Amino acid sequence: MLLTFILLGLVSLFADMTYEGARGVSGAYLKILEGTALVAGAVTIGEFLGYLTRFFSGYVADRLRSSRVLWGLTVAGYLINLLAVPALALAGRWEIALALFIVERLGKGLRAPARDVILSEVIEGIGRGKGFGLHEVMDQVGAVSGPLLVTLVLSTSGEDYRLAFSILAVPAAISLACLLTAYTTYPKVRSVSLRKTVVGRGLGKKFNIFSASLSLMTVGYLAWSLISYHVKEYGLLSDPEISLMYALAMGVDALIAFPVGYLYDKVGLKSLILTPLLASLIPPLLLTNTKTATYLVAAVWGAIMSIYETNMRAAIPDLVEPERRALAYGTYGLVYGVAWMFGGVIAGTIYTLNPTYLIPYTLAAEAGSLILMTYLLRTKD
Repeated sequence: MLLTFILLGLVSLFADMTYEGARGVSGAYLKILEGTALVAGAVTIGEFLGYLTRFFSGYVADRLRSSRVLWGLTVAGYLINLLAVPALALAGRWEIALALFIVERLGKGLRAPARDVILSEVIEGIGRGKGFGLHEVMDQVGAVSGPLLVTLVLSTSGEDYRLAFSILAVPAAISLACLLTAYTTYPKVRSVSLRKTVVGRGLGKKFNIFSASLSLMTVGYLAWSLISYHVKEYGLLSDPEISLMYALAMGVDALIAFPVGYLYDKVGLKSLILTPLLASLIPPLLLTNTKTATYLVAAVWGAIMSIYETNMRAAIPDLVEPERRALAYGTYGLVYGVAWMFGGVIAGTIYTLNPTYLIPYTLAAEAGSLILMTYLLRTKD
């Protein structure tokens, strides 16, 4: 199982190198293609559809309960996810680029629940918090390397975005090779062979409260596409620096992933309280319109993403029965995606009216999330 864990980590490393390299300049690229701030915010529609696909994927895996289905969904998702990024090199209009950003998210949505079920099994001997934390570290090594690679290409090619997106095809191919190897090392997933024992309907009260808190938390968490759009709009950083800024965010994500995962193993759900507190800092920092504050926004944004990708994923098995993990991960994805889409569109609209309105908007959403999270901690099974 250790070999499978390492291989899945390498899959994520090279996959993140591919799509995070593109994601870091998504807003700037749409700006170049004459997209508006609302278009940049609409990138989160892809997040919504991707997370809707997560629910579909999780539901299918929960109903069919087959190792081949789990691995099939994982492989198919990565194929779609990784092929869409190099195709951005062929986009000549913002409509095409937006469509490809959305397709990329659909692929990620298809494979995420199945991959996380497999991962939650192979890390059981390590501890879920630490295991997901180590996986996130490997994930974010790629998430840092991708934007750095794009920064290098843009800096040395006269900001040739087509060349930058084309080069990302190399890590995409390596990721797929590692994935197929991982399958050969762990073809049988134990949890799908467990007898399905469902008491009542739904996934339980604690999971529902968790989902409600997650919704408000995500609605108030500004999308990176809107952040990079703002930075481009106000000329706070050059295009290569915007990509470097995203690399910083991913670097912070990687640096704190294991510590926050370790914290989860020690204090459990209490560690999630950090997320709404940090998210409320982003709009006031961003709107100072200084280079120092802009890089600080990147660091805070990366810290929040680290908690999302480590502790929230680790929390799912503690909220539901083992045999319901696939559906729970899919439902988690759906809740997150709906909130991410509405949050992105709402924030983009608010930004168009007056960027300063983002401050009270975010504070209200994160305060509601914090109240629900506190209630969750007081709720018994």
